[in-house]
Amino acid sequence: MTSEQIYVGSYTSQDGGGEGIGFGSLDGLAVAATTADPSFLVRSADGRFLYATNEEETGRVSAFAIQADGALEFLNDQPTEGLHPCHLGIDPSGQYLLSANYSSGSVAIHPIGADGSLGTATQIVRREGTGPNADRQEGPHAHQVVFFGAYVFDVDLGTDTVYTSTLTPAGQLEAVDLLRVHPGAGPRHLVFHPGGAAAYVINELDSTLSVASYDDGKLSVVQTLSTRPADSPGESYPAELLISADGRFLYGSNRGDDTIAVFAVAADGFSVELVQTIDSGGNWPRHLAFSNDGALLYSANERSDTIATFTIANGLLEQAGDPTAWPKPVCILPA
Repeated sequence: MTSEQIYVGSYTSQDGGGEGIGFGSLDGLAVAATTADPSFLVRSADGRFLYATNEEETGRVSAFAIQADGALEFLNDQPTEGLHPCHLGIDPSGQYLLSANYSSGSVAIHPIGADGSLGTATQIVRREGTGPNADRQEGPHAHQVVFFGAYVFDVDLGTDTVYTSTLTPAGQLEAVDLLRVHPGAGPRHLVFHPGGAAAYVINELDSTLSVASYDDGKLSVVQTLSTRPADSPGESYPAELLISADGRFLYGSNRGDDTIAVFAVAADGFSVELVQTIDSGGNWPRHLAFSNDGALLYSANERSDTIATFTIANGLLEQAGDPTAWPKPVCILPA
């Protein structure tokens, strides 16, 4: 078992849920901060502060100061003016925290103070539209905010759209472009190839991966493939997507199949191939994360209350030991 220390975000409001954010090595996890439904975590670039979503109907984002021993000191929280915030991103300047509010289909922008605390939102951007899946796409559903280069991208499951914007010094999003993924895809998370010419979108509603060319804020789909083997039965709902530091492999979680899909990426980044699916080591793998050295992959298996660890060799995964018990884990952030 790895000795690396990690922070763990979880659902506290579910039956059997925990108390808040966990911290420690896998064999010594303990509650570091009591807070409601901290479903996604990010850390400031200087390592001094940690931010968490509070994925409640009245959404909030919380700020914590990271102590020398990894403990968390609560600083403050701010309302997102949206419903169920599920993802966070910090802009490259470190001045703003952006949150994706799933149920309201909105993106909130909060200034970050010198002491790490959060200020009142400078803007709430509310997306509009629907998709063909009547149960899941009755309106916009923001699921991720990610920065790349000079742009910020928010991924909306409800409208099958990835929006490209710039963030002004005053904390305002200004529209640049948008990508319409195929109808009913339900795009959830986006990652970029380290070479910068390609990006990849994992789609929750039809278990597909979209490969896109990328240039100066503009995305264009060039390949779409399944995240599952052709003979997979039943329904599955992809969640997280990672790319290796060298850009040679992608890793996606399949909830329902309860597997991790591994894709080999072509040298130019513009095509991928499914080369492995492996049991996630639990039930409903919502989040994946690499260890700090890139040698391990963690899977947060929400419904089995377990965190599984995998070694990575030539891009492929092998489970390392038994999973670690933790209530409703949904985000892993190596310390």
